Amino acid sequence: MNMTGHTTEPQSFTASDPIERLKGLLADTNVNTVTFLATDYLNHFNEIVMLLEMIPDMPDILEEAQEWRPKTYPQHFCDSGLSDNELTIEAYENAPEAFREPFDETIERMNKVVIKGIENIAAAMDSTRPEELAAAAATASRLLQRLVDVASAIIHGDTPKLEQDEIDDLLG
Repeated sequence: MNMTGHTTEPQSFTASDPIERLKGLLADTNVNTVTFLATDYLNHFNEIVMLLEMIPDMPDILEEAQEWRPKTYPQHFCDSGLSDNELTIEAYENAPEAFREPFDETIERMNKVVIKGIENIAAAMDSTRPEELAAAAATASRLLQRLVDVASAIIHGDTPKLEQDEIDDLLG
């Protein structure tokens, strides 16, 4: 009831509402209709996790890992060739701040973990102790996988966090 004593109807959304229009378009895609984010972006990081895990057994893979570069969400989908990449980018650009902000923060941390992890692995390559290489690769890949899990949870509507000081402690 409003101040005049009349009941008010909840505002209904029409197809002219851009967010509702997007939700309707996303219904048959792999983009979450609540967060407006897609797990496909995480493939960019899953690839580097696999490479980091392989380095102790195949040290030459480090060169391939060093070629990895961060990609923004839009860059990834522009490069993906997926049929709904433009819609996926539009959804990301309109993602609710409650999800977009922690997602972007997590991605920024993931990029830093990859870069620092590769630096640590490269430094361990020069060690006379092979366990240092294994430890550096395991630390980087496990930490990155934890952050991938955090990003995935955000994509699915949760907002867990891995604090920066925890990441710094793990990377050394």
